[in-house]
Amino acid sequence: MGLILTVVLVALVFEYINGFHDTANSIATVVATKVLTPKQAVFLAAVTNLAGALMGAAVASTIGKGLVDIRFVTPATILCGLVGGIIWNLVTWWRGLPSSSSHALIGGLVGSTLAAAKGDWGVIKFFSDDHGGLVPKVVVPMFTSPLLGLLLGFGVMAVLYVALRNARPRMVSRVFGRLQLLSSCWMGFSHGLNDAQKTMGIIALSLVAATSAGAFEHLPGFLDFLRTPAPAAGESLHVAAWIKVVCALTMAAGTYAGGWRIIKTLGHKMVKLYPVHGFAAETSAAMIIGVASHWGIPVSTTHVISSAIMGVGAAKNVRTVKWMVVERMLWAWIFTIPVTATLGYVLVRVLGL
Repeated sequence: MGLILTVVLVALVFEYINGFHDTANSIATVVATKVLTPKQAVFLAAVTNLAGALMGAAVASTIGKGLVDIRFVTPATILCGLVGGIIWNLVTWWRGLPSSSSHALIGGLVGSTLAAAKGDWGVIKFFSDDHGGLVPKVVVPMFTSPLLGLLLGFGVMAVLYVALRNARPRMVSRVFGRLQLLSSCWMGFSHGLNDAQKTMGIIALSLVAATSAGAFEHLPGFLDFLRTPAPAAGESLHVAAWIKVVCALTMAAGTYAGGWRIIKTLGHKMVKLYPVHGFAAETSAAMIIGVASHWGIPVSTTHVISSAIMGVGAAKNVRTVKWMVVERMLWAWIFTIPVTATLGYVLVRVLGL
């Protein structure tokens, strides 16, 4: 029982640190354009993330059932995967790099499960009939979603430039300052619908593993809510409402505590943003994340909003994008899954689990 509670606690720590990264990404533009103060943006993110998190569980089901063989998943392996993801998130956060918490979590889980299966690659669902598998749900979107963000951000901004070419700058800033409130709400909702569900899937998966192992056989009645039976073949992983609420609130707290390092990189260092740019970037990113969430694809909010900002900047002038900053981000993106998978694998083997 103590190990289960430790896993849940560490999962919430991961979600808290996730707030440094991904929720900060979702509100970076609205803060950078000075449409909202940081406190107002964090409150908006908390409300919209919570709303999005409560609206579905497709992504949580993919994380909890569609990537690895759950027969080899134990609370201990989940714990090692989470720790691997946390280590990488802290390193990239300290460097101010908006790396993907989503991919850190997935990499850690895959690596730790592979180690628990003693190197049997068959435990990794590269392709799966019921949930798609690692390649179509994670690897392919890892490359296509940033490309779509770049192209859509560029396209939306190009259309706005043409439509507003005769408008007065003051009017444009005033109108899009208001419209950016709507795009920020959409971005926060989409983020909750996708990203907040990833830790939910991990917590639900750990409760399934504990229930299957008989860890909850002698629980008192008031703790019955922890019992989570394994889903049948072809059935989605059910995520309890209390898990959704706790994860969403924890993520909001993390954003408030440490999100400024990432906000500074996205909102100030990479491209100079005004409200019309923020609206274009947020609308583009929210659209992509929303579609991915519908199909249960755990895309990276970091990758999508960052690439959308690049596209918006490039629509004005390719030279306005600070490509040195972009290059540092790309290296962090590329190394996230291999590094966290290695960390998860090594932790399981070193601890002899």
